[in-house]
Amino acid sequence: MNPAPHESDVPGYDFGSAQSARSPVSAEQLRQLEQTLGWTTGDEQLLNSHAALFAAQAEKMVDSWRAVIASQPHLAQWFFAPDGKPDDEYKASVKSRFVQWVVDVATRPHDQAWLDYQEEIGLRHTPEKKNKTDGRHTPPLVPLRYLLAFVPVVTPVRHFFGSAVSDRTELDAIERAWTKAVHLHITLWARPFTRDGLW
Repeated sequence: MNPAPHESDVPGYDFGSAQSARSPVSAEQLRQLEQTLGWTTGDEQLLNSHAALFAAQAEKMVDSWRAVIASQPHLAQWFFAPDGKPDDEYKASVKSRFVQWVVDVATRPHDQAWLDYQEEIGLRHTPEKKNKTDGRHTPPLVPLRYLLAFVPVVTPVRHFFGSAVSDRTELDAIERAWTKAVHLHITLWARPFTRDGLW
């Protein structure tokens, strides 16, 4: 299980802390979103039962996704300093939180602290909070279109677990549950991008 937020050595990881945003999404709205996605207790239990695998593969997963970002200038630019060069300090901090996110997806219950932190992550892609956590000066916005378009990049995960999970049916189920979880997270991250009442 994850360490409590105050025990984490991940820079800027404010899960469950006073620094995290408060989500305006109600428990009922969350339940309806989960129902729409087909998210079940079985999906939650399946990911949680493979939490150690996700933790073991999280950095490799994130490295593969970040390689996609680095290879496309229109994506890489959101990590550039004002001098037009990559801000390696910022990239390192973001990477550590991205790795933690993979573990969180597999282990965190969808409670109020989790819901609040999805709002925080969404805000950190907008001018309201981007750069503030790390005190950096990269571009102040990651456009919503790239969060949405990146979903197919992060949902195929079966190849990360093939050596540990030999049963194809189980691999299919893990990937389905992960895919639903990713869609739920991105949907919640999108909320800060929308005008009041339209989300």
